[in-house]
Amino acid sequence: MISELEKRVQRYWTQRSHDFGTVRRNELEDEMGRKWFQELEKHLPENGKLKVLDVGTGTGFFAVLLAQAGYRVEGVDLTPAMLEEARALAAQRGLDITFREMDAHGQWFRVLKPGGVLLNFDADYAANVRSRSTQNRRVPADSPYGHVGMTDRLQRENDEITLTMDVGRARPAWDREVLEGIGFADCRVDTRVGRRILGPLDLEHAPMFGIAARKP
Repeated sequence: MISELEKRVQRYWTQRSHDFGTVRRNELEDEMGRKWFQELEKHLPENGKLKVLDVGTGTGFFAVLLAQAGYRVEGVDLTPAMLEEARALAAQRGLDITFREMDAHGQWFRVLKPGGVLLNFDADYAANVRSRSTQNRRVPADSPYGHVGMTDRLQRENDEITLTMDVGRARPAWDREVLEGIGFADCRVDTRVGRRILGPLDLEHAPMFGIAARKP
């Protein structure tokens, strides 16, 4: 049974799914997509193809990047409309990716095999909302990053959801503490990943960070 907040998130992304999928398609075709794969490659073994679970796959951006390189990928998400966009994108590119509707965010440690690696890319979006920045809120339809088709009503809903989900702690220090607390080892934080990949599109008040951690 999903919570009321999860239902609210689901409703929001149902409305945003097509426009969000458009931006992710743009990103795959852009130089940014190549940079993202190079970033992922740093954490992948040189020999052999992994089985990858993309949690919160959205419209399938990372799932498609890895499947194109020969990895066996499954993507899960809470919002059916986002998954429909992901399936359409995979079909368009002739990729065999399984997409399932589920919330697996609390299952990261359990589903990983011993020695498996968790990769998470995120930002302190609540800090960006509190800053009242308008960066990337309205971008052209051909943009590889940012919000396409965002209305004032959707922006307010986005901001309210983001603040409701605020952890109240500085990130990514909080993220590392949580991962180590549930048993992950070798947690490495990279606060420059957004600048390397997104360049000037990286949010000034909430730069993207990356975390890599291993299940012992």
